Amino acid sequence: MIGILATQTGTPVIGEVARVLGWLMNAIFVFLSNTFHIENIGLCIILFTFIVYMLMMPLTIKQQKFSKLSAKMNPEIQAIQKKYKDKKDQQSMLAMNEETKAIYEKYGTSPTGGCLQLIIQMPILFALYRVIYNIPAYVSSIKDTYSALVQGIMADPNYLTIMQKIGEEKMISPDKYDYTQANTLIDVLYKFDTSDWTHLTSQFPDLSSVISETSAKMSHMNSFLGVINISDSPITYILTSSIVPLAFIVAVLIPVLSGLTQWINVKLMPQPAAPVNGEQNPMMNSMKTMNLMMPIMSAVMTFTFPVGLGLYWIAGSVFRCIQQLVINKYMDTIDLDDLIKKNMEKASKKREKQGLPQISAAAKTNVKNIESTAKKDTNDKKQGEGKATGQTNYNVKPGSIKDKANLVKQYNEKNTK
Repeated sequence: MIGILATQTGTPVIGEVARVLGWLMNAIFVFLSNTFHIENIGLCIILFTFIVYMLMMPLTIKQQKFSKLSAKMNPEIQAIQKKYKDKKDQQSMLAMNEETKAIYEKYGTSPTGGCLQLIIQMPILFALYRVIYNIPAYVSSIKDTYSALVQGIMADPNYLTIMQKIGEEKMISPDKYDYTQANTLIDVLYKFDTSDWTHLTSQFPDLSSVISETSAKMSHMNSFLGVINISDSPITYILTSSIVPLAFIVAVLIPVLSGLTQWINVKLMPQPAAPVNGEQNPMMNSMKTMNLMMPIMSAVMTFTFPVGLGLYWIAGSVFRCIQQLVINKYMDTIDLDDLIKKNMEKASKKREKQGLPQISAAAKTNVKNIESTAKKDTNDKKQGEGKATGQTNYNVKPGSIKDKANLVKQYNEKNTK
């Protein structure tokens, strides 16, 4: 059983999700092969990416609804934070938490409202990358293409030494991979470019026909636009002197489009509202820097990564751009007041089922009303305490000497009764 799963990631959750996505990609490959007699991994990657992002669209819409609500309520949250900025005592902290909680109740959401969607999406995105990075590990139809060649290689008594050396040349550590496993050999073979197949033939001359057949079949499957192999990196085509001009253009366009489409995608995403007090937000500045650097890093890395990975990044960015345009248009039709009202109704029903009190009246007022209500309640409480103890001065500062003296007095009166 270990041999079967040798090339798949064993990371909890991500591994399970990757296997499900692998099944989906294999289904797409089989459908194209049986229906249209097309066996092309590049086309498979594009369709596969489109389907996965379409399935995640409801989560994306829900997350952006929360972002829109956040943009609306953030000025009120920031006003509360500014109000208690220099107050670090326990009473002030409790009051700030209560007022902040009231704002979230007012909008029918919670501080973690956008986290659930991200928690669900992240394993899917990581698993999606794993499937694209090592397709034969998850797509059985492509893995089967290597079966005859792997069996022939493993029949050679010296294959371990030869394949470990080839693995080292491909920067695959022999300590990390067990070359006695068939799937490990497939890992190495899947990373082969055109020159590697020629080298393999020289090492296993008796398998020249099988190597030639496997190489031709994988070349056909990996061909993109008929001019470039998606298992090769763009830099290989760019540095080759005898290169086909069209292949050179495609090799340059892959990294450029990878960075450009991601940059456009970032620009289409809803941007967080600026602080009402005009102060610089370190987190917001970090996000801006990351949004600028990620497209650049994507373009640079795609030069040396296989074309298939760059194709996946481009396809994902293009679909996200289209998806974002549709979502932006949909979000513009949403009445925010109706959305807040619906969220409050949902929250009220949930609290009712849990046996909790309904959303407080304070949550339906603005920050100024909350503040005045809190002050009134505090004064009423102090007056009540003052009457109970015979105290007539209700403006004693908490923590002062007079306040401590009153506490001692109350303690003595209570214990002498």
